[in-house]
Amino acid sequence: QVQLVESGGGLVQAGGSLRLSCAASRSIFSIYTMAWHRQAPGKQRELVAAITSGGNTNYADSVKGRFTISKNSARNTLYLQMNSLKPEDTAVYYCYGANSWGQGTQVTVSS
Repeated sequence: QVQLVESGGGLVQAGGSLRLSCAASRSIFSIYTMAWHRQAPGKQRELVAAITSGGNTNYADSVKGRFTISKNSARNTLYLQMNSLKPEDTAVYYCYGANSWGQGTQVTVSS
């Protein structure tokens, strides 16, 4: 079982930026697709972005052009750069990979 620990959430004004990090307890990025999901209050958890072991990426339509997923395999760390944030991006963001979930990090965007 791999442990995933997210960090980098916080409160930001609309139009601002945040970078989320997800540290994995062991090397898995060369094997597994990694992803960021989010869950807003009263809503289902949804996929935000994913990156394959080969580095191919895909994004939810709602974040295309604003969010960028990346990874540093040497550091066992996954990232989500979030720019031009909107109030509707407010949610708990979760890292997922190797059948494991992180504990989540809160992102709040004020209008």
